[in-house]
Amino acid sequence: MDKSKRIGRYVKGSVVGGKPYNAYIPNLLPPEPPIDMSEIYPLLDKATAAIGRLDSMNMVFQDTARFLYMYVRREAVLSSQIEGTQSSLSDLLTFENDELPSVSIDDVAEVSSYVSAMYYGLEKLSEFPLSLRLIKEIHEKLMTNSRGSTKQLGEFRKSQNWVGGLHPSVAKFVPPPPESLMECLDNFEKYLHDEKNVMPVLIKAAIAHVQFETIHPFLDGNGRLGRLLITFILCIEGLLKEPLLYLSLYFKINKEEYYKHLQNVRLTGDWESWIKFFLQGVIETSQEAIDKAKRITLVIEKDRASIYESGKSNASVIAVHNYMQNHPMTNTAKIKEACGISLPTVIRSLAMLESLGIVKETTGKQRHKIFAYAEYISILNEGTE
Repeated sequence: MDKSKRIGRYVKGSVVGGKPYNAYIPNLLPPEPPIDMSEIYPLLDKATAAIGRLDSMNMVFQDTARFLYMYVRREAVLSSQIEGTQSSLSDLLTFENDELPSVSIDDVAEVSSYVSAMYYGLEKLSEFPLSLRLIKEIHEKLMTNSRGSTKQLGEFRKSQNWVGGLHPSVAKFVPPPPESLMECLDNFEKYLHDEKNVMPVLIKAAIAHVQFETIHPFLDGNGRLGRLLITFILCIEGLLKEPLLYLSLYFKINKEEYYKHLQNVRLTGDWESWIKFFLQGVIETSQEAIDKAKRITLVIEKDRASIYESGKSNASVIAVHNYMQNHPMTNTAKIKEACGISLPTVIRSLAMLESLGIVKETTGKQRHKIFAYAEYISILNEGTE
């Protein structure tokens, strides 16, 4: 197979700051020659089985909503960290409880916008297909309140961007010039809905991610949106019933290799190596998510037993503990409203949970206190510190 036939072409870009540069235009999808599946099938089988086990978690665990709530936020933190933000999961949860986090408010606002974009995309995809129009709408949500919010949010770029370096002439990568953008994007959209070229969903998601990152259609937010697209594709294609698979931790841990694979596809046409790297990520990430769900379930069961064995168990304490399984960092006002119990009862219940070491107050304040389900959050915090 001559993989060099898959390599895109370079075009001379308009001079920026008096310096010429070359921009890269990828070949249209699907890749030609077609993907050689001979070495990929064994990994594909393992990845498909792994994601199947993840998708069936709702048969093992009674309430996958608790994991979904936190996994979306964990992914938002990790994906944003790849782009350089310093926010942790605890910072995001603190911010969502209307308190100042320990890091830059801009960092946390950016992560919070990622959460909004994820939920917005999932809601819209239950009604509409994944289209360029919807991608622009998701981008607008992603970039609202972000530091790049002045950079044409929700609009495809009309100027040249680049990755790495102070100028496109010395950049690590220069994506297509604006005049070639729509040709690439139109083909990208057609590939997403191409019924003639039937590919396994995981392969399709892997290819779509690289192509989106290569087109780099927005002035900012391309990396985060490109990672969101992976989960969206797996959901709309029916491989996942719930958006529980997120690859950002795998990409973060293997950051250099991740970027190397993206660039290698462009320089050598080697889609196969990227796809194998991607599938290995699916296998590892699926298992990690299942392991975390098991550990969290064991913590909840252990703590529930402690509550009953304490001799101080009552309906209000159980209600607060149940609420914090889905909202592991919260305040008294939210608990009062959600559980329908009085503020003094909420405070007594939290004091009871604190005395058992289940809940910790995080602010040290006399007022506007925030309470955390400490061990639960600690498990999910792994990798986001």
